Amino acid sequence: MNDQPVVIYPPGLDGGRRVRIDGRFVGIAYSTTDIAAFIQEAGLQSFDDMDVVRSDGIEWRGGGPDDWQQ
Repeated sequence: MNDQPVVIYPPGLDGGRRVRIDGRFVGIAYSTTDIAAFIQEAGLQSFDDMDVVRSDGIEWRGGGPDDWQQ
């Protein structure tokens, strides 16, 4: 497992952010709710929006959880 198992990439033109979990692309997120859903699908069923915002296991590139515009 990586040091940062979840990587959120900078927003694209449409505001979507690519999401990788353990080095695997899992989708495009348009909110922290989407990111929480991807993490839940990866096995952390109780992960929610607030966990996304506070987690040290998420690497935010090109802005944090409040940045959804390019």
